[in-house]
Amino acid sequence: MADETIDPQELTDLAVELHAAESPRATADQVINYLRDTLEMDHAGVTMIRAGRQLDTVAATSEAVTQADALQQELGEGPCFSDSWDQTLRSGDLTSDVHWPRWADAVVGLGFKSMLAVALVHDDRRIGVVCLYSRSPRFFSDDDAALAHLFARHAAIALARAEQEAQLGLALDARKLIGQAQGILMERFGLDEVRAFEVLKRYSQNHNLKLRVVAESLVATRRLPSDP
Repeated sequence: MADETIDPQELTDLAVELHAAESPRATADQVINYLRDTLEMDHAGVTMIRAGRQLDTVAATSEAVTQADALQQELGEGPCFSDSWDQTLRSGDLTSDVHWPRWADAVVGLGFKSMLAVALVHDDRRIGVVCLYSRSPRFFSDDDAALAHLFARHAAIALARAEQEAQLGLALDARKLIGQAQGILMERFGLDEVRAFEVLKRYSQNHNLKLRVVAESLVATRRLPSDP
């Protein structure tokens, strides 16, 4: 049960730590470790909802949590697919859960008996879900749900920012690789910068390979990758 005496300054300090984490995985790990310990749950996970409603488990305290997410994807039901979100979803006894009967039954088979889930919302859009699991039935108070919701608001902002920074880093790395690959083609075949880029792009399209993959292979081997 949540500690009703939690200092608001503690949450502020934790929010700062979330924003300072070096990667999306590190941010997600902090989220689940804090909520699991504070709410005295056994396991937890952060699941991001990608394009096409594909689920991506970015942090989990056990393999069983990852399996629970895989079951959500396979069955098409579970907290990540729920349309009845308010602040949190609570199931004190998964053996009699009526929201997701097939998923709940499968999760009970993994050893989980209770679950508290809270949405990660950024820019008015649900980007993910934090799921907290207990191996024994338990009651979740309004204080438990309120704390999870409050922390998830900070976590959603921090996770969205961490993922944006990671994507920017990948984009910068790709740009650097492409520039190096262009230089190799320019030197070897006497091409200008525009023509060298056209060669890379055409090879990428013709062989159904990402431009970054083509550039990375060329830089590493000094030759274009072989046909798939």
